[in-house]
Amino acid sequence: MRLIQLSRDSLNFPPPEMALREPNGLLAMGGDLSSARLLSAYHHGIFPWFSPGDPILWWSPDPRAVLPPEAFHLSRSMKRFHQKSPYWVTLNQQFSAVVAGCAADRHEGTWITPEVKQAWQELHSLGHAHSVEVWHEEALVGGMYGLALGQIFCGESMFSRRENASKTALLIFSQWFRQQGGKLIDCQVLNPHTASLGAREISRASYLQLVENYALRTLLPDCWQPRRIF
Repeated sequence: MRLIQLSRDSLNFPPPEMALREPNGLLAMGGDLSSARLLSAYHHGIFPWFSPGDPILWWSPDPRAVLPPEAFHLSRSMKRFHQKSPYWVTLNQQFSAVVAGCAADRHEGTWITPEVKQAWQELHSLGHAHSVEVWHEEALVGGMYGLALGQIFCGESMFSRRENASKTALLIFSQWFRQQGGKLIDCQVLNPHTASLGAREISRASYLQLVENYALRTLLPDCWQPRRIF
């Protein structure tokens, strides 16, 4: 199979099944990061990931990492921490600050370029992208952001400046999202951090079926209204 070059004049993607096995899931290159293209991509189980200076690369890995909200794993140590948590958590209060926090993280930040930040800010302005903020007193100490697809939330990145801040973001969001009718959190590719929190791998075909089942379903009407959720 060969890597497909996308045209800026078309929002069409090749079928995810055409993705390379090595590197796992690499499907296409080029195009742009317009909101219309990003929404088309995520609705087809595809997401962008690329390094600064490289062309835009589009991925659909097999297997896919997912976290059903009810499957969040609360370890004993995290449970003890959470019972006396010094944090409070909000939704959609500081989207740009969360993206900037993720970009500043030495592990996550290399791919969150100014172009990526601008693209996600536009998705947020359109009501498609959302953030979770973790606070200690009045300081932003962690958070996460991603894209809503009906009853699926496609997590993009998270950051932590204090102990267990990113875990708290995902824990509280998982509980909130489930209460609002959410069915699945997409984690894209499994890593030790998300695996420890309950994420698991499913086949790409299974993930695409879940997108077909849940992406056009709705959550409770005011799910994404800015508010405190913990």
